[in-house]
Amino acid sequence: MQRRVNPREAKRMMQRMGMSMDGVEDVTEVIIRTPTKDIVVEQPEVAILNMQGQRIYQVVGGTVTEKKPEGTAASKPVVSEEDARLVADQTGKSVDEAKKALIECEGDLAKAILLLQS
Repeated sequence: MQRRVNPREAKRMMQRMGMSMDGVEDVTEVIIRTPTKDIVVEQPEVAILNMQGQRIYQVVGGTVTEKKPEGTAASKPVVSEEDARLVADQTGKSVDEAKKALIECEGDLAKAILLLQS
């Protein structure tokens, strides 16, 4: 049988270990932004754990939705000179043509070679 920890006891143990935890009141949403999408958590519970000088944010519950960030254009893949030369050598085309094919094929070397050969 498991023994439940008294909240007051748990708080004392955390303080002895140099930890403290506080809740953030009235949070309506949390947004986690990546280069390709926004993760939105609505009506979450948020806690801040201070541990040895570092702050850890804990986001719990809520409704989670993912969406593309507004106002961002589709990003072009970065084409290295090495990749462009490889495609050009394989197809007998110019490096500029190889770069265009790589951009069109989103950086996929095999697709770019097949595109230029057809």
